[in-house]
Amino acid sequence: MKKNDSKYFYTAELMNQALLALLEKKDIEFITITEITNKAGVNRSTFYLHYDNIYELLEETIENLNKQFVSSFNMQVPYKINTKKDAFLITDEQLIPYLNFVKKNKHVLKLIHNKPQLFKSNNAYKRMYDTIFYPAISCFVEEENERIYNLEFFTGGVCAIINKWLKLDCITEIEELIKIIKECVGYSI
Repeated sequence: MKKNDSKYFYTAELMNQALLALLEKKDIEFITITEITNKAGVNRSTFYLHYDNIYELLEETIENLNKQFVSSFNMQVPYKINTKKDAFLITDEQLIPYLNFVKKNKHVLKLIHNKPQLFKSNNAYKRMYDTIFYPAISCFVEEENERIYNLEFFTGGVCAIINKWLKLDCITEIEELIKIIKECVGYSI
């Protein structure tokens, strides 16, 4: 099976989903290839056509999640800042697709929140910080010390709101959550 075949991607996605479902119940050290293949409905030999071990599957799963996450922001990277408003990164056009992604993937995101080392979420956040958040705030905060504290406050606050939303099972409507986020960060431009 070639890596560019749609059947390859379909079975890989089945195994990605199987691994995520199993990780909700137990640590990776206690998950077997047999459990993954049974949950995915594929043969053990199919697993070995794709991966050498469970950790390779985990790496691919993380990579796919990161791609989906970044694409949910509905923006180009590097992000273009034309106005101060663009730098806030909390317009409806940016937040609605992102929050829809969060709501759709809430079980996976709760898992990532509970197991950040396993999913290397700090690495993903660092990439977003370096490629999106830091360049955005640099456009309107000139002094470096002020910039890093502003950015920490802004991203920490927005992340805390979204994490609370996840813990509450995303029951607040997206439009209401956007209003709350904007009020908390003083978005009145």
